[in-house]
Amino acid sequence: MSEQEKIVVGKLGASYGIRGWLKVFSYTENAESIFDYTPWFIKVRGEWQEFGLEDWKRHGQGFVGKLNGLDLREDAQVMTNAEIAVNPEVLPALSDEEFYWRELYGMEVFTTKGYNLGKVSDILETGSNDVLVVTANLKDAFGQKERLVPFLDGQVIKSIDRSAQRIEVDWDPGF
Repeated sequence: MSEQEKIVVGKLGASYGIRGWLKVFSYTENAESIFDYTPWFIKVRGEWQEFGLEDWKRHGQGFVGKLNGLDLREDAQVMTNAEIAVNPEVLPALSDEEFYWRELYGMEVFTTKGYNLGKVSDILETGSNDVLVVTANLKDAFGQKERLVPFLDGQVIKSIDRSAQRIEVDWDPGF
């Protein structure tokens, strides 16, 4: 599995008990969904290794999980703070109107009047609404290096075209 193909969906925490269980921290919208996406890939000594999930359960406010082949606390401790990644194919298919954030990275952002604002380089979660971080082109006429464009569907975000890798926004290029 190459670096580009992995989707990080969570991370492992400290070992739990003596039989190889680990705390699991989910980055998925519905926290329990992380257990639906298997097999997991865990980076061990700089290399992605595939692991099956033997079992999991709720524990307090979070979760603990047991990976196949980890039967001792000492084996599990090596995995502490390791990221959990999955193949993109295990994630649910979305409708044409829905997007995974990872799909938006690298898309060109244009205003409704055709001005190229740059490419999506990051997405910030602010609580009230998400924000696209758009890295401007080197020769930006407004001297911008980066723009923050609120992800307000229909209001600011007018259209997203997967095939053209293009997002159209109603946004002032000078802002």
